Amino acid sequence: MRNVVKQPEAKKYFSKRVDSPVGELKLVASHDGLAAILWKNDSPRRVRLDNVVADENHPVLLETARQLSEYFAGQRKVFALKLDFVGTPFQRRVWAALLTIPFGETRSYGEIAKQIGSPAAVRAVGAANGRNPISIVTPCHRVIGSTGKLTGFAGGLDAKAHLLALEVPQSELLPSGSRPYFKGPRAAHDNVESITPTGPIG
Repeated sequence: MRNVVKQPEAKKYFSKRVDSPVGELKLVASHDGLAAILWKNDSPRRVRLDNVVADENHPVLLETARQLSEYFAGQRKVFALKLDFVGTPFQRRVWAALLTIPFGETRSYGEIAKQIGSPAAVRAVGAANGRNPISIVTPCHRVIGSTGKLTGFAGGLDAKAHLLALEVPQSELLPSGSRPYFKGPRAAHDNVESITPTGPIG
């Protein structure tokens, strides 16, 4: 009799859509934690998660929606959520570095590359940043160009500027030594870098 090898069951994901000041967001979670926050016009190739079913009442999604609401209301600076990242070891190192950027501060791609011990991998850091599945909570919007200019963002540059304006007083310089890169949430395109790392930046 032939032995039958039982294949591991594919992980199940659950989703919920919520409105926000930066547009509709799709929250995705597993039983292990929050797996993704996706934008309304997100490319399906940017974050690949299979076996996703809608569940408006999943506890992880409800808690994520609550904390996001507090964040946009100016009542939360740090998220307290268990995260369930799916990515390569290098991507996970970059995403872990993003989680260390405090509310109200920014980093350049070069600074992130140095932080993870790969100072020459600036473009690879940009690519990993663009694949960040958990937008806002894992704050890839806090990564900007070395001159303080905005770079590409999966949610759009207006959304990136809105998030930064929410967190950073407009009188502050980003990063140190650079001039302010926007005057308000809708002025982002005035100072957009013409060359960005491969792919949209998360």
